[in-house]
Amino acid sequence: MPAETRRPGGRGRPPIRGRGGPIVRKNTVRLSPDVAHRVRAGHPWVYREALGPRPLTPEPGTSIDIVDDDGEFVGRGLYDIDSAIALRVFTRNPDTAIDAALVTERVRAAIALRKRFLDFEKLECLRLVNAESDGLPGIVVERYGDYLVVQLFTSAVVNLRDALYNALESQLKPKAIYEQRRHRSLGGDAPRQAGADLVRGNPAPVELEVAEDDLNFIVDVTSPLSTGLFADLREGRRAVRYWARSRRVLNLFSYTGAISLYANAGDAAEVCAVDVAAKAHARARRNFAASGFDPEKPEHIVGDTFKVLARFVERGRTFDMVVLDPPAFASAAARGGKPWSAVRDYSELISASLDVLVPGGLLIAASSTHKMSLGDFELALADGAERAGTQLQIIDRRPLPPDFPTVPGFPEANYLKFAVATRT
Repeated sequence: MPAETRRPGGRGRPPIRGRGGPIVRKNTVRLSPDVAHRVRAGHPWVYREALGPRPLTPEPGTSIDIVDDDGEFVGRGLYDIDSAIALRVFTRNPDTAIDAALVTERVRAAIALRKRFLDFEKLECLRLVNAESDGLPGIVVERYGDYLVVQLFTSAVVNLRDALYNALESQLKPKAIYEQRRHRSLGGDAPRQAGADLVRGNPAPVELEVAEDDLNFIVDVTSPLSTGLFADLREGRRAVRYWARSRRVLNLFSYTGAISLYANAGDAAEVCAVDVAAKAHARARRNFAASGFDPEKPEHIVGDTFKVLARFVERGRTFDMVVLDPPAFASAAARGGKPWSAVRDYSELISASLDVLVPGGLLIAASSTHKMSLGDFELALADGAERAGTQLQIIDRRPLPPDFPTVPGFPEANYLKFAVATRT
């Protein structure tokens, strides 16, 4: 079967014109010149506000052609009735249909890319399909050993699921495929799930052990949200291991302890982990045990990060390295009081962390929300240092790993900020 389904006509086909300019066909939208330019340059999202006053009423997942002011073809995408992103662009070729053949070819190409640039056999936790950057907007596929977890970020792609799962089974023959539906409504609400849905194969064990480098982690592929190990921070974890030797390490927002485990493997003198959830620490202990380390070696503290840091300051406790990778958002209930926003509160977190970091110590800071730009991230570092009465010098940065490719023209895909800075 050919990779692309051909349509009559093609590039250069003259637009249909009538009185007052080009006529827009059914299931076609016209974009302003600046938005059309961004789509042509590689940006795969068309926001609802860019569609103008003309209402769109197709079913979710309908294929929509995008044209410019002159009626020339710009791209083709799928319509999302619920999201602020109204159209997700799959192709800029007028002869290409959004169908099973396209999905099959793009899954094949995405997996081939990972096999070419990664140790595919040994790396058991990696991203196989990176949504827009692999030509499949709204679709993420991650591998955990012999199991796959698919995340669907838009209802527009539901009709492509069978083609997607067929292609994954053909390429990889996984033991099972799980599906998480992560799309949000216009009001920002995500659908609630008791757990990920098993869509192909046999159920996975609740605690599945996977390897990354020479370490082992326990993950839960049936989870409705996170499995417990974030593949995008792999290079950051390696940086922690590199810089941790002989240092007293404080791991804030420690979650399931991946950073703590890498610090321990890097011969840290001491590891102290802080998280608001006791069950996260329980998983961290199992991760230590799975890698052959004493699960009681790290100090695990349950509590709100800011309150714990304030107690450390009162007691005069300090560290040689502080690692912080906060969530983008946290509710007041989750934090035991004050709600958290990475964009608004990051500089405050930097300042509080520096209060327990010795002069010459290392601050390792990460942010994984695209809503915080690199400029905003570095400004938060600078503002936090100024509030703490000191300065920072960045000595190391780590990017997204190769299984998170990005495409020019789509800066939102390059969302991870990771810096190692020394306190003067």
